[in-house]
Amino acid sequence: MEWLTLPSMLGRIRIGQKASTPGFGRTVIRRPDGLYWCGGLLNGKIVEIRDYLFSDIWTLYEDEESLQWIKFREREEHKEREMIENQVDDLRTNTRNREF
Repeated sequence: MEWLTLPSMLGRIRIGQKASTPGFGRTVIRRPDGLYWCGGLLNGKIVEIRDYLFSDIWTLYEDEESLQWIKFREREEHKEREMIENQVDDLRTNTRNREF
């Protein structure tokens, strides 16, 4: 089992995957439209990045609940890659055309 810090977890979690802290004290799921809490008082609410989350370690996994979201994974990840590539292209174009 691999443990990740919050920034690493955010960079690696895929649509349909869950991330949990040790003992499942906090659990989130990545859906196509964002990161949501699983269980507890905030179940189903979108995750807000708060200071206490920065000191947690997380592990990624999938379960039965995750399966419904996996069908969106490929399409959404393709769109994400396209957006990032477009931003990089724009940055390169704007940097080359800038006068110093």
